[in-house]
Amino acid sequence: MLLRAGGEMTGNAVDLSVVTGGDVSDSGVEHAAELVRFAEAIVGGDEAEIAPAREALRQVVGDAGTIDAAAVAGNFQRMVRIADGTGIPLDVPVKLVSADLREQLGIDAYGSASETAPTSGLGRLAGRLLRPLVPFVAKRMGPKPPGDGSAV
Repeated sequence: MLLRAGGEMTGNAVDLSVVTGGDVSDSGVEHAAELVRFAEAIVGGDEAEIAPAREALRQVVGDAGTIDAAAVAGNFQRMVRIADGTGIPLDVPVKLVSADLREQLGIDAYGSASETAPTSGLGRLAGRLLRPLVPFVAKRMGPKPPGDGSAV
């Protein structure tokens, strides 16, 4: 959901169907091949694959981009394992605005999706109405530039 919102925020068309199969070069995500190779190496846990995938990613996004990618992958793994392990359902706003994406990608067929009640027709309509607000909300929740007075 955030990748879709990020694409909308930057004006890039992103095809998320490649997440569950397809040619990542058609995704609209910059450096998708290197990012996917790195993510798959991390998830696969094969030490022989991780180092070259990390280096290939570093070559195209630099050290800071590689660190960001590793942080996102690690955080995602943590969140998914906690949610799956405890049976946490999607919260209502996320459930509503992600219904179309979950359907498109077949995510509701995964075992852990059983913890979230199906989205009603009215919920889908509400999600379609609320979805244009997601990039705005994500931008407001994102990191603040230094010196903008937001530091606590």
